[in-house]
Amino acid sequence: MAIDPTRFILCQTSHPGNVGAAARAMKVMGFSDLVLVSPRFPDVLSQEETVAMASGAADVLTRARIVATLDEALDGITYACATAMTPRDFGPPTHAPRDCFAQLAAAGHRLAFVFGSERYGLSNEDVYRCHACLSIPTQAGYGSLNLAQAVQLIAYDWRQALGGFDVVPRTAEPSYADATAVQGALRHWEQALVHLGFLDPQAPKKLLPRLNQLLNRSPLTQEEIHILRGIAKTMLEAEPKRRR
Repeated sequence: MAIDPTRFILCQTSHPGNVGAAARAMKVMGFSDLVLVSPRFPDVLSQEETVAMASGAADVLTRARIVATLDEALDGITYACATAMTPRDFGPPTHAPRDCFAQLAAAGHRLAFVFGSERYGLSNEDVYRCHACLSIPTQAGYGSLNLAQAVQLIAYDWRQALGGFDVVPRTAEPSYADATAVQGALRHWEQALVHLGFLDPQAPKKLLPRLNQLLNRSPLTQEEIHILRGIAKTMLEAEPKRRR
């Protein structure tokens, strides 16, 4: 199995739910290397809220590591990207993620994305340790992203830069109803509408041909025919409406 070339580093996280949601965000984009730096709760990886928010990404939590410093978290990394809402006056250059991801994807680095705490973000010292700073473009009036949301956006853009995933096609073509099934449903509805008093069999006008055209307008599946006939059956079981 190929080694995951991408590491997500969360520094001094406060909320267990964000750790679980970040693990989920990573897994749906095919990443699994998660490192926590000095989280608020030493047992955060096993807390109930963390596991619940991971929602199927328990394997990411199981492999995740907790370390004391960012230096330890960056061990083996050849290129680190800090994340920040606004550019620093001093430090590595700041880019929108997509502006630099294509070039990074071609470079073949062991890459890390470094995220700060929910309340304070990354310290300047942590940003200085990184090769680049990423700022997710947001509207000027409100640019505050939840930690797990930021992880999801970065993970998605990075996966796209690596080639992305194909949309999985439907496993089977729908089973369309044939003309006999459609006419059977139409007769069933005729009985139900007469039963309810909506259709006068002595003066049907063009109700049934119009219903027939309605059913023909879009191909119906066998399941949809079953639904229509189930509705008609329920209508027939209702108390009949007496004509005045």
